[in-house]
Amino acid sequence: MDAKFYQILFFIFVLFVLPANAQWQKQSVKTNASLRGLSVVNENIIWASGTGGTFLKTTDGGKTWEVGKVPDAEKLDFRDIEAFSANTAYLLSIGEGENSRIYKTTDGGKTWKLQFKNTNKKAFFDALAFWDKDNGIAMSDPVDNKYLLISTNDGGETWKPLSNDKMPSAKEGEAAFAASGTCLIIQGKSNVYLVSGGQGARVFRSNNRGLDWSVSDTPIVKGTSGSGIFSIAMFDKNNGVIVGGNYEKPNDITNNLAFTDDAGKTWDLSKGLNGYRSGVAFVDKKTLIAAGSSGSDISFDGGKTWKNLDKENYNAVQARGKNAIWAVGANGLVGKFSINKK
Repeated sequence: MDAKFYQILFFIFVLFVLPANAQWQKQSVKTNASLRGLSVVNENIIWASGTGGTFLKTTDGGKTWEVGKVPDAEKLDFRDIEAFSANTAYLLSIGEGENSRIYKTTDGGKTWKLQFKNTNKKAFFDALAFWDKDNGIAMSDPVDNKYLLISTNDGGETWKPLSNDKMPSAKEGEAAFAASGTCLIIQGKSNVYLVSGGQGARVFRSNNRGLDWSVSDTPIVKGTSGSGIFSIAMFDKNNGVIVGGNYEKPNDITNNLAFTDDAGKTWDLSKGLNGYRSGVAFVDKKTLIAAGSSGSDISFDGGKTWKNLDKENYNAVQARGKNAIWAVGANGLVGKFSINKK
């Protein structure tokens, strides 16, 4: 009898007390850039990136921030960043033709080396991801009906095209969204996932670093240029989540959330998000956070139920455990998430 009573009390605590005391702590960062790139290395080291060739970095958990601009890149929009330490980070800028580039720093942002400049006039790069500091992959929207992929195995010194012969063809009007750097992610030692929107809301997946691909349809809303899947996160090799919606209708809650428990082969529609969401992250298996232009939501039960946190315009969210949860957004918005336990 006593044990059951305490179980009920614990459930009430998790369901009501924790969400009521969960909040974003806005950071004082001297930039008005629109931020969409985010890389949380650990509790102390966080990098972010955005418009105007901007990058930011903290090495003390957000107490102080360094804001910089990549030389000769002031007109570029860095939509993705992948960092490995306080010194080493990669930046990807989006855009047609030569605007799609990859830079790398090994001295904490003091200097940046241009590693890749796109020469394909049809390409528009969206994101990059790394299995480790040397092995990475980057993707462009479809070129001649196939997603264009490049990879590196030497820390970005060389980026080589990956054959897309075994990549399923894209549908007409299908593309990826460079909204949060999470339309392309890696998982484990060799898995990579790519998600799409527009006329298709699909999940492309490879278990050998992009050499072979398969694709799955999902129930996420699609059919317009502003709708589809915007972000994917995998907790492990089997369990994952996708979020999206229609960025032109940020408060619409139609078909914007789905889960997989079979490595992305099938996706089950869920609900509870309070609008379009461009980023999602696992804190642990039970705790998830999703964010978008109309606000952010949190779940403490594996995505079964969600609580709206605020209406701030966060574009990207990332977590490295419960003490390292961050989000970035419009007009230099940077937030650290805190769950205050009483």
